[in-house]
Amino acid sequence: MRKLVEGLVSVLFKIMGCFQNEKLVYFESFHGKQYSDNPKAIYQFIEKQYPDYKLVWGVTKGYEVPFRAQNIPFVTRFSIKWFFVMPRAKAWVINTRTPLWLHKPKNTRYIQTWHGTPLKKIGCDIPEVKIPGYTSESYRESFRKESARWNYLISPNAYSTKIFGQAFQYNGIIKEYGYPRNDNLTLEKDNFELKQQIKEKLGIPLDKKLVLYAPTWRETDQRVGGLYQFGTPFPFEKIAQTFGDEIVLLTRMHYLVAQQFDFSNWPDRVMDVSTGIDMSDLLLISDLLITDYSSCMFDFAITNQPILYYIPDVADYEEELRGFYFDLDATLPGPMIQSEEEIMHYLEIFLTNTDTLKTKHYQQFKDKFTALEDGEATKRIVAQIVQN
Repeated sequence: MRKLVEGLVSVLFKIMGCFQNEKLVYFESFHGKQYSDNPKAIYQFIEKQYPDYKLVWGVTKGYEVPFRAQNIPFVTRFSIKWFFVMPRAKAWVINTRTPLWLHKPKNTRYIQTWHGTPLKKIGCDIPEVKIPGYTSESYRESFRKESARWNYLISPNAYSTKIFGQAFQYNGIIKEYGYPRNDNLTLEKDNFELKQQIKEKLGIPLDKKLVLYAPTWRETDQRVGGLYQFGTPFPFEKIAQTFGDEIVLLTRMHYLVAQQFDFSNWPDRVMDVSTGIDMSDLLLISDLLITDYSSCMFDFAITNQPILYYIPDVADYEEELRGFYFDLDATLPGPMIQSEEEIMHYLEIFLTNTDTLKTKHYQQFKDKFTALEDGEATKRIVAQIVQN
């Protein structure tokens, strides 16, 4: 039955694609679950500069709240309205994969922005895939079929360009433009008033230092209801009790992590900011980033603020899960730590002498991964969308 439905959808897309609207652009972020990331930056630019364009988001059912709250035009994915929008769009602007059974009309431009500079191995480069529902070969084949539909792939730097080609088995056009989501970070990193406004909007005390904890997900984390549960121990309570008068800990979970955290015992000390605010705004206001293998480390380097790498499972991650594209010791711009005690130790240092947390690799790291982040990435990409 499922195959029949997917086949019918494919046929409908082919038919509707014959009635293309040259001013219609379709957006999706993280499988229709967010209004965020590179698609958001591109959407906002087109909305402002090209008011004659019709811009529509595809949203997964149950995730409509931020779109309604901000009056963002959207259709529910796989709904009747969606069938009249997505296949008729001149361009698709998407940052993750889409179902392979969706037929991309011949004249539609599929602009794949992706969503980060890779540290951990991705796509066809993963040695052994441990994601439920896939074998290693079926996972790789899905990437090959997906990338064959892309007209353009956006890359944030030369390093990523090389990896994307091999990891996605992609032989098409790669636009090495920088990331649209980082334009605001580049242009506003010294804007004190804007930072204050964001803090006030979130209800964050203006006199506190902000520490952002933003880990990635792991294939080995427990799955509940098809999504992942966070499985890395982290001293939330200890940080709140020890540094609560000086620090607010902002916690941003990966979009694949399902659980909601209850920080009600420390309302002014620990906040779950996994939804409801754009990641670029969090990076903009944060004084310190604690992460592991997340690509947010590359974006945050734009701010020239310190980064801690809490990686208690680094040996297992490298040997048993994905592996890395570069030597961590020789490249990362901040201390690598593996215990909760070390987290507490480095937070003390952070409060007294921030710059000592930066390793000698910091400037090299910035030069390699953020050189293209000049605040003009969105403009360059939109030119590819609006041209005939």
